[in-house]
Amino acid sequence: MGYGTIQPSALVYEGQYRATQQNTKGLFAGSATAAMLPRTRTLRESCKVELQRRHFFSSPSHELPRLSYPAGNGNRKYRSAQEAGHMTSAQINRVLKANEYSHTFPKGPASHSVLSFHSNMLPSNHPGEDCRSCATCLPDRGGVLFGVFDGHAGPACAYAVSQRLFYYIAVAMLRLRMLAELERAVEEDRAIPPLLEWVKHPQDHSCPDGGAISFQSLRHYWQERLDVEDDEDDEDGGRMTSALVNAFRRLDYDLSVEAQVHLSTSSFRRVSLPGEASSPFSPLRVALSGSTACVAHISNGMLHVANLGDSRAVLGMQESDGRWSAVSLTNDHNAQNPDELQRILGEHPLSEQRTVIRHDRLLGHLLPFRAFGDIRFKWSAEMLCRLYETRPDILSVVSEAIRTPLPHYLTPPYLSAQPEVTKHHITPSDKFLVLATDGLWELMHRQTVIQLVGEHIKGLQQQRPIITGVGMTLVALQRLLLERKGRVQSVLEDQNAATHLLRHALGDDGYGAVATNRLTKMLSLPVDLARRYRDDITITVIQLNEPEL
Repeated sequence: MGYGTIQPSALVYEGQYRATQQNTKGLFAGSATAAMLPRTRTLRESCKVELQRRHFFSSPSHELPRLSYPAGNGNRKYRSAQEAGHMTSAQINRVLKANEYSHTFPKGPASHSVLSFHSNMLPSNHPGEDCRSCATCLPDRGGVLFGVFDGHAGPACAYAVSQRLFYYIAVAMLRLRMLAELERAVEEDRAIPPLLEWVKHPQDHSCPDGGAISFQSLRHYWQERLDVEDDEDDEDGGRMTSALVNAFRRLDYDLSVEAQVHLSTSSFRRVSLPGEASSPFSPLRVALSGSTACVAHISNGMLHVANLGDSRAVLGMQESDGRWSAVSLTNDHNAQNPDELQRILGEHPLSEQRTVIRHDRLLGHLLPFRAFGDIRFKWSAEMLCRLYETRPDILSVVSEAIRTPLPHYLTPPYLSAQPEVTKHHITPSDKFLVLATDGLWELMHRQTVIQLVGEHIKGLQQQRPIITGVGMTLVALQRLLLERKGRVQSVLEDQNAATHLLRHALGDDGYGAVATNRLTKMLSLPVDLARRYRDDITITVIQLNEPEL
């Protein structure tokens, strides 16, 4: 269905959500983005602004021991470069490795050609606005999903999307007979078969609120699929591309509807319930913030990447001579992409050619041209006017940029949640895939990233026990051990490839090595200064095949 043209009626859903919150056994994390609403007159002329459980139906996740993250403490005091230089190696590692985790998939069909993955996160904002996800789709066609999510104007949207999007993808992939079984289970109050098996670091965020609303939105989605679709057995990959596009667009639509429902229950200049405005997971807080998304789905040797915004997916290929090549599977959706510029300009009248994109930003404010959330770039001027007039409590706790109406807001929507999908058949030369938010790519070129990861994975492989062959002499064994020592010397410090990338991105000396003093300074920046030097960085490295030694 055309989510960009539908005007959702918040009042229709209001009663359903109230009933659901009473009857649904806590399932989902709350969230909200924006539907595409009618074009209308200038927002500045329209209103005077007054500023002012999660318990998904999933199987248990694999979790690692809990780690503490010392950096990012709001009470942290400024430290001079000289004082920062006294960080010990143990202190550096404690910061770099606080959010790392790795997972090895068992061999067999359930792994879907994925050997393992390494992931890590390093925030600069407080709280951090990046998120990551990994899960295995359990029923029907299955597959493994990986995602990195880069939030802006607050962490709420990225948190919500990182926990909800994979469910929408799973529902979009399922055959109709499987959806019918889900619906019967709900109607008969039976246990719902798990859709996902999550693989999570214990500190990865879990949204505690909004489970009933989130589940009801997902249920509406599969009910609509049952009502309007015919089951087609499309195995050529076209179904997966459609599933990814539909899941992205539908989640963005539902987030918007949830926010409008929340707004419709607000009386004029209402006083919010205790803690409601400050909750980062209320539908309006989620909808006012935004998030990019880069998601990879791997199944039976086929890779699909769906991208929204300026995070990237880069494939690491090893040539026959052992050299590494970087293959980009995504395009940035920003002003540096000429196709994106033309798309945006073509969607609005000629009279707006000078105002739609200013200073390489959408309406002079937003860098990515595609994202979840950001309702102030999507809703009609009338809806935004009502938000500004009736919910000063919400506006008082968001960033100052959000409290101000956008200039030249004439023909919304300006922002899209339509992902760009790339399909790739995995070959033996495809060794790994790197998903990362723009914080990494601002510091490192893709070829450098692939080279570092490739050599790191080869080094880890060299650390495996030696199985000596018949007739191997002590001299030959000694030569082999010395060769291995030289190859792995640079990677022994990090067993996690994502941590290895972080170390080099922050401490690179310009010659391929890590300068400890530079790394220390970057890690010692106080919270109020860190964002000036780097963005939040989230990296997931997915190993597809063993490298050639």
